[in-house]
Amino acid sequence: MFRKVLIANRGEIAVRVMRTLREMGIGTVAVYSDPDRTALHVRMADEAAHVGPGPSSESYLRMDRIIEAAKRFGADAIHPGYGFLSENADFAEACEDAGIVFIGPSVAAIRAMGSKTAARKTAMAAGAPVVPGTAEPVGVEGLRAFAREHGFPVLLKAVAGGGGKGMRRVDCEADLESALRDAASEAERAFSSAEVYVEKLIERPRHIEVQILGDRHGNMVHLGERECSIQRRHQKVIEECPSPLVEATPGMREAMGQAAIRAAQAAGYYNAGTVEFLVDQDSRYYFLEMNTRLQVEHPVTELVTGVDLVRLQVEIAAGARLPFTQEQVAWRGSAVECRVYAEDPYNDFLPYPGLITRLRRPSGPGIRLDDGVYRGWVVPMEYDPLLAKLAVWGETRELAIERMLRALGEFDVAGIRTNLGFFRQILEEPQFRAGKLHTGYIEEVFGKRCAPEPPAEYAVVAALVAALHTAAGKSAAVPTAAPAASAWRESGRSERLR
Repeated sequence: MFRKVLIANRGEIAVRVMRTLREMGIGTVAVYSDPDRTALHVRMADEAAHVGPGPSSESYLRMDRIIEAAKRFGADAIHPGYGFLSENADFAEACEDAGIVFIGPSVAAIRAMGSKTAARKTAMAAGAPVVPGTAEPVGVEGLRAFAREHGFPVLLKAVAGGGGKGMRRVDCEADLESALRDAASEAERAFSSAEVYVEKLIERPRHIEVQILGDRHGNMVHLGERECSIQRRHQKVIEECPSPLVEATPGMREAMGQAAIRAAQAAGYYNAGTVEFLVDQDSRYYFLEMNTRLQVEHPVTELVTGVDLVRLQVEIAAGARLPFTQEQVAWRGSAVECRVYAEDPYNDFLPYPGLITRLRRPSGPGIRLDDGVYRGWVVPMEYDPLLAKLAVWGETRELAIERMLRALGEFDVAGIRTNLGFFRQILEEPQFRAGKLHTGYIEEVFGKRCAPEPPAEYAVVAALVAALHTAAGKSAAVPTAAPAASAWRESGRSERLR
């Protein structure tokens, strides 16, 4: 087993990986940029290495600095978390060349499945159904030819990476060129690759993914599915395990699970990975892509199956065999996860960095919180504004939703805006409660939704605070700006969001 592991990431995922490593008696090394000097993952690690200034291209994406840090601190292995270098085959290869174990799949498997176009070819060879699309990256003319053959709408996607970066929906030929330019530019910034391919857009699909796990000895299992259809800007915000659709459709879990295993085995895959599918309105599923890493939403699978995916990742990387067979995998109850962001959901989900002045975490039966923040910490503007992942477990989906509503009510973050109140609106929506989900759900149901109106008592308190503030200003003979007409409403909205 490893003596020391460097976590090549930041925030909540770095903290989450450290917790398992600490349970295993393995030393931890954090890496940090200038804005993250006082971040929670740095405070929690046994040792920490500075890797550069704020821009990720000069810090968390600098392979040379991260590997140099691993050597300097004597780390046996590197856990990449998700995002940044987690699906970068060159980084995995550089780790191998340096004599450091990369906690993840092989370099060959990352190249085969980390590229979306290569993954499509592998999945097709394994007999998995795929969405119609191009086998290679496209330029403007290739894009036009595909759209004319298959019709609009189409979806442009970055060949590398994930998280909704480098994706553009195109509804007419006049928008093709600008959409390609924007998608390629975003992909270049996020993944250092401007390559883009195109797929036929499936309208109102569900996004369902299958967690797979394999060892270096040829054993592989699936751990069931996650429903990830609630998304904004192509990025998941609420995930569930199991999927309401799969749970209600006999045989679907095993069919999708085996399709996922076949695709992964065709690439010679081992360690943890996720095979993603789109499911149309007739419940037909299509291979979408494979994420050759741990997923953000892995806690819901852990809650329902009772496994620690990070521990298994580490053990497999050290050469261990899977400790169970497919027949021994069991699913119990239901889990829901909400990704808590520093953002304003009522202003196009714009990021809202700043100082956290108050933080109260939810707790109690069935509650799990993976976070990387604390009161007094400044949420930086340089990175994804994910603050925490709030996950709950219940014996039924209905109980899990009610428990999540309770946890959201206990979760209090002040000083910045978050999407906590927005989650309450979604979870209380009848369509969500009925499990009638699709990837355009937020735009369709909440596209014109305003922030929750404040209860009457909030209006009274806000008015009193405003009056006292005005009175104090007059007594000090200091000119003050007139309060906005909707000050009470803004105060109430902030309170509900908190």
